[in-house]
Amino acid sequence: MTKIKVIIPAYNEQDSIANVINDIPKLVDEVIVVSNNSTDLTETNAKNAGATVLKESNKGYGYACLKGMDYIAKQTNKPDIIVFLDGDYSDYPEELTKIIAPILDKNTDFVIGARVKNLREEGSMTPQQIFGNWLATTLMSLFFGAKFTDLGPFRAIKYDKLLALNMVDKTYGWTVEMQLKALKQKLTYIEVPVNYRNRIGVSKVSGTIKGSIFAGVKILTWIFKYSFKK
Repeated sequence: MTKIKVIIPAYNEQDSIANVINDIPKLVDEVIVVSNNSTDLTETNAKNAGATVLKESNKGYGYACLKGMDYIAKQTNKPDIIVFLDGDYSDYPEELTKIIAPILDKNTDFVIGARVKNLREEGSMTPQQIFGNWLATTLMSLFFGAKFTDLGPFRAIKYDKLLALNMVDKTYGWTVEMQLKALKQKLTYIEVPVNYRNRIGVSKVSGTIKGSIFAGVKILTWIFKYSFKK
């Protein structure tokens, strides 16, 4: 039986986190919510919805993801697949079955949920997000021959392949680091179109000018760094 664990980084997502957890298919073995300095009821609501709740005081998306991975690494029975999912209810957690299908059916190493235009709710992605995605994936195509169209956070990867990536980014560069390292290590990958809706609450990254700039700089830094690596 394939063992699947979900890691959800969350910062002040009290109004959405239970919805996310409740919509995750029952085939998942464990849902791990990493509270990234939440000051509201995120942790309580996540626990009440049945998730394992961890705390990560260092601020940053990557910090939260690494905390979840560290927790899993200490478990006796390791999972086969790790799924990453945001806690704001912008993705449709029930589509997890679509995300993991290529791994189960075709032995693909890495799957990204692509937020394609025709499946996106109007206003669910900001102009800066759309442009940033286009720029990052275009550069990855030019430099590495990649076929990515999105840096979507809803993604699944074989656990052993994830460990081999040796992920290090602590903040905004987590998603692009994973994609770049997957390319470098020649993992098999595919994008699966997913639905995307307006998030509950305000984004901590794309919802602010500062967050958008920092995210953009971090993503471009990773791409240029890897374009000069042998």
